[in-house]
Amino acid sequence: MRRRWMLQGVALAVLWMLVRGATLTVSGFVTEFVLGLGVGLVISYSLRRFYAPRSPLVWRPRTLRYVLGYVWTFVKQLVVSNLDVARLTLSPSMPIEPTVVEVPLRVRSDVAITTIANSITLTPGTLTIDYDEKDHSLSVHSIDGDRESLVESVRTWEDYAFVIFGETPTPIPSRNEWAGGQDDD
Repeated sequence: MRRRWMLQGVALAVLWMLVRGATLTVSGFVTEFVLGLGVGLVISYSLRRFYAPRSPLVWRPRTLRYVLGYVWTFVKQLVVSNLDVARLTLSPSMPIEPTVVEVPLRVRSDVAITTIANSITLTPGTLTIDYDEKDHSLSVHSIDGDRESLVESVRTWEDYAFVIFGETPTPIPSRNEWAGGQDDD
């Protein structure tokens, strides 16, 4: 555990190669990997004291399957959202209905909330604006105003996050409890 920074350095080297577009020649591959390793090890060693004492991921045999499921679901949502935003943008009347949607969360850990908030922000047409600690909800700006679709995506991501981050699902408060006891008349 003490030398986790080395593993982080290697991961940064691989990321370096992907970002730089390492060529498929042996010399290009080796050159980019060595450069990335040099940069990655320096960065990870410099920041090693900021690492959490333990990983927020829960490594069980099925965790990898859920990580891959989360990534697959995210990529699928990313493609669909890109197509929807392109359709809306290219439409002559540009039929957008921008709105801010409050999405109550079931996940509780900071890393799970951040992962889901970032997934929302990275998806075209949506942007996480704020996290309300009191109501345990995210404020999300959406260009199409489809609350049900947005909440459905978040619920799917949460289902994966429960296993990935070792959380127990918490019940979602009723709309009346969540709104502070006021009925929507």
